[in-house]
Amino acid sequence: MKVGILCEFSGIVRDAFIREGHEAISCDLLPSDSDFGPHIIGDCLEQDWSSFDLLICHPPCTHLAVSGARWFKDKQKEQQEALEFVKKLMNLPVYKIVIENPVSIISSKIKKPDQVIQPWQFGHGETKATCLWLKNVPLLQPTLIVDGREHKIHKMSPGKDRWKKRSLTYTGIAEAMAKQWGKIK
Repeated sequence: MKVGILCEFSGIVRDAFIREGHEAISCDLLPSDSDFGPHIIGDCLEQDWSSFDLLICHPPCTHLAVSGARWFKDKQKEQQEALEFVKKLMNLPVYKIVIENPVSIISSKIKKPDQVIQPWQFGHGETKATCLWLKNVPLLQPTLIVDGREHKIHKMSPGKDRWKKRSLTYTGIAEAMAKQWGKIK
């Protein structure tokens, strides 16, 4: 399967698909944190994804996530631009598309998510509600429900790389995506 992972600098999801034997490439404005697989530095909307079987998109949540609701009134223009970007991702000419984002205004401005998952359903004893908008892709099934429900992301100390750490996909979720969605025809 040919898989594009859009707006991913970490390589976590891309590398999980590669380990499962798929041809996967990530694309982001930032360089990849992982040298394991191929990565395009650039605007994902300027790439031709039409030959791909599956796109998994992680649009930046800075102006979308409800965790920043107290600033919404001050960033109407940025929110509108972010929502337009999400719509463009959803409408790329690929049959199977996944949009991943935290709880956000995508739900109220575009459509409700098809699924909400948590890291503790995939082997990590933490909470971080992650919404999935699915186009021709089945629901992601939990792989390892674990105890613990620590909210590490919320308690993360301030710092220059805090946003990067908060945006990372948990490896258990990435592995489930690769194993489950990598098998769909």
